Amino acid sequence: MRDPHQIIKTLRVTEKGSAQSAQSNQYTLEVASVANKIEIKQAVEKLFKVKVLKVNTLTVHGKIKRMRASVGKQSDWKKAIVTLKAGDKIELA
Repeated sequence: MRDPHQIIKTLRVTEKGSAQSAQSNQYTLEVASVANKIEIKQAVEKLFKVKVLKVNTLTVHGKIKRMRASVGKQSDWKKAIVTLKAGDKIELA
């Protein structure tokens, strides 16, 4: 198993994510692109000391960007939406 700090890169804080965490106890994380749902669940439970009920993952494709004549592409990244047990919270500090 990989180190939990290598699996979970950051907690994504957005307006939609804040509403999700308040209503349905779901949090959005940016995770390593090679991580699977089982590894993500174990890493969240170990790092934040909470009980995970469900993990949904998706790959966010990078946007095409242009700077004058050159064309580039932002990197793809993996997003995980984690549902926690009622009463558990991840502190956003």
